[in-house]
Amino acid sequence: MNEEIQIIIADDHPIFRRGLRGIIEGQPDLNVVAEADNGETALSLIKEHEPDVVVLDVDMPGKDGFETVKSIMKQDLGVGVIFLTMHNSESIFNAALDLGVKGYVLKDSALPEITDSIRAVAAGKNYISPPLSTYLVNRAGRAESLNAQTPGISGLTAAERNILKLIAAEKTSRQIADELFISIRTVDRHRANISSKLDLRGTNALVKFALVHRSEL
Repeated sequence: MNEEIQIIIADDHPIFRRGLRGIIEGQPDLNVVAEADNGETALSLIKEHEPDVVVLDVDMPGKDGFETVKSIMKQDLGVGVIFLTMHNSESIFNAALDLGVKGYVLKDSALPEITDSIRAVAAGKNYISPPLSTYLVNRAGRAESLNAQTPGISGLTAAERNILKLIAAEKTSRQIADELFISIRTVDRHRANISSKLDLRGTNALVKFALVHRSEL
């Protein structure tokens, strides 16, 4: 028998939260361990209960969904995140995926979709509300366009891409070295190799490139 998937719901609308919980707990393999009405409380509950999945409203008072996810990632809390939102916005959608959000569900379709999204995210997969499928196609198209315009990026090694991703996160060479357990000299060598492969020149060229293209890394 499979273990139950443990879930935390964070939404500042109690009636919506109650309806969501009712749908979720109607499934024998899903269990809501706690609820929160703001991001700070959600973070505390995640640390306390260590759930498999947290369902986060994007718009909450105080620490909103984005700030909460940043804290989750920074503290490496190891929970799958599903965003609930009223925003059918491509820019918000891309920003969420860039942060590492695994599920993106529109509130209008949340009740019929929530159980499938939880199971998918708990299994390490992504789940996107079907009306947003065009955004995924556009995202993939931009990645292909980037590779076509700058062939060098596809030629980076896995280590170099990882370094570039950390540069895009605005980390210094010292922070990158500490995070990857390598020397600053090794980081600087990677930076020089990346700049050479991408034909980047100038003191801040690599940082600018990483920031512009971070959603594609």
